[in-house]
Amino acid sequence: MKANIMEYDTVALDDADNAVVIIDQTLLPGRTELISLRTAQEIWEAIYLLKVRGAPAIGVTAAMGIYILSKQIDTEDFSVFYGKFREYKDYLDSSRPTAVNLSWALKRMEAVALRAGKEGGKSIAEVKEILHQEALRIRDEDVQVCRRIGENGLILVNPGDGILTHCNAGKLAAVQYGTATSPIYLGQERGYGFHVFADETRPLLQGARLTAFELCSSGVDVTLICDNMSASVMAQGLVQAVFVGCDRVAANGDTANKIGTSVVATVAKHYGVPVYICAPTSTIDMETPTGAEIRIEERPAHEVTEMWYRERMAPEGIKVYNPAFDVTDHKLISGIVTEYGIARAPYVESLKEIMEKRSQLSRAETE
Repeated sequence: MKANIMEYDTVALDDADNAVVIIDQTLLPGRTELISLRTAQEIWEAIYLLKVRGAPAIGVTAAMGIYILSKQIDTEDFSVFYGKFREYKDYLDSSRPTAVNLSWALKRMEAVALRAGKEGGKSIAEVKEILHQEALRIRDEDVQVCRRIGENGLILVNPGDGILTHCNAGKLAAVQYGTATSPIYLGQERGYGFHVFADETRPLLQGARLTAFELCSSGVDVTLICDNMSASVMAQGLVQAVFVGCDRVAANGDTANKIGTSVVATVAKHYGVPVYICAPTSTIDMETPTGAEIRIEERPAHEVTEMWYRERMAPEGIKVYNPAFDVTDHKLISGIVTEYGIARAPYVESLKEIMEKRSQLSRAETE
């Protein structure tokens, strides 16, 4: 086993072994373990149980997963193949409701299967190979997209700046680089000397277990703080920018991200610290008008009352409210950093322009 977490891809395809290989993030930072997912239930549970998490990584896992499952469909009849494919797709899509990348990747895989088999008359073997190539394409695009987000985000900060981040939108949330940490990693490569404050991110501690772990492993100057310490470091002038990821961006610029993000953004607004959302365009949902329409996943009570504790830390029978995400109002956001540029208010217009730019470039690449 390699010593450094940064030497692994968060998600990889082992085609010969018919498996999606992921880092089991529930074991970090204590143990680095790669696990192979081969069945629909294993893939679903890995996503639901947060063994793999982060919108980009979930999307790549779903794409590779549906390809692996398609290989198991034994028929030469496309209508039979597609019926089973849809069953797998709908099942995987039910694992996490908030992150749009999950449904985005599955719909994209479904579209190429339909084009090849129903419209193109390809054989089932050819359809499966086309799905294989599309899954790899989604994986490669994720690496390129995160790199471009990093380049665009880097122009928003200066060498020596303090940066605060919440949850984990790092390498462990994507294949490489991450979204919110991509500017940090590129700055590290170029000697910017950032100092990063990582919120621990209750209740699942993704900031403590994952972000602090991966940044430290990369040699980044990082300090772990509790979630309720963000105002303290901002009041002291130690933070010049907030970079966070997101799981869904509404058409008006409202963003759903890990619970507590809206608190960070509200505090940052008070202290005059800009908040930047790092979002691949696959996370932008123009069909959702505002954050009010985003469905927020609720997680089990034990994540709050006893997970991570040696003994239960809350009274038996206590009611628990445990939403996985909250919505940050677009008025609190200074910019949304995408691979095609930075959107700024009014977001209804700037996000539309960025999505049109993506469509134009996509068409140009296929012509």
